[in-house]
Amino acid sequence: MSKGLSKAIAVYGAGGHTGRFVVNEALRRGLRVVAIGRDAAKLPAGVEARVAAVDDPAALAEALRGCGVVINCAGPFLDTAEPVIEAALRAGSGYIDVTAEQASAEAVFERFDAPARAAGVAVIPAAGFYGGLADLLASALATTGPVDDLNIAIALDHWWPTEGTRKTGERNQVPRVVLQDGRLVRMPTPAAQREWTFGAGHGTQTLVELPFSEIVTIARHVGARNVRSWLTLASLQEIRDAATPPPEASDAQGRSAQRFEMVVQAGEGAAARRAVARGQDIYAVSAPLVVEAAERMLQPSFNRSGALALGEAFDARDFLQALSARDLALQLD
Repeated sequence: MSKGLSKAIAVYGAGGHTGRFVVNEALRRGLRVVAIGRDAAKLPAGVEARVAAVDDPAALAEALRGCGVVINCAGPFLDTAEPVIEAALRAGSGYIDVTAEQASAEAVFERFDAPARAAGVAVIPAAGFYGGLADLLASALATTGPVDDLNIAIALDHWWPTEGTRKTGERNQVPRVVLQDGRLVRMPTPAAQREWTFGAGHGTQTLVELPFSEIVTIARHVGARNVRSWLTLASLQEIRDAATPPPEASDAQGRSAQRFEMVVQAGEGAAARRAVARGQDIYAVSAPLVVEAAERMLQPSFNRSGALALGEAFDARDFLQALSARDLALQLD
């Protein structure tokens, strides 16, 4: 992608765990960054910093001045998405967030598609590890054959939750949904379990059904009739344990040692087709996903508007390949 674009990328929640990864990724690519948050003392050094709270529309509008895209990393998104999007539309800026919250993603699609089209900008919720990555993998599979029935299986060797993840879990008490016969319906409880064999490093695991925002994004545009999402049971048990510590940096990029594998599978048995992504640190990998999207949105050739899923806004295979050299190991059937 070309550098030196005239407008900056704003990062709201830049002082948080994921927000700092996003700022660093944008700087690595040579992009102009404006770091925005509610507390000036928590914003990263070395970039332009602006202070704005979500309940201060005037401050938000001023904070987004001169920014072509705002990446919202400040959860819970049930509370922050709406005011940040409204400020972005007033400023004529595109919007991206990293929500895993189904209700937030669904509300953005329902409430902001028409206003975003009227403003001539794109609004892309759920573009991080949860939501965006599975949406891209499903979109890539859809280019090679039918995807009527999709299963999304996620293996984490650990889930060390951030403070934001803890807060979002407390705030988000909305019942989870799955896609069944082309309709979003409440996930049956108790959650189902199944066995799944991942690649080396994870092996055969017990999974529990735990859908995130990818259900909402995939339902919007991929054409599948049934979509279910699964997470390693050990990961769910770990995050539900109040004694589980937050992630700690293990390398020069600040990533934790956590390893993940995400599989999107169309069909079952010998005829099944898979798209697989493997990498390190689910919070850190959200940064290249959303910054790649933001950089593409700043290109003069980008002409999409409205509320869009990540795989709807861009060519999924091209987008994934752009991340494959540094951020993801990919297998696309």
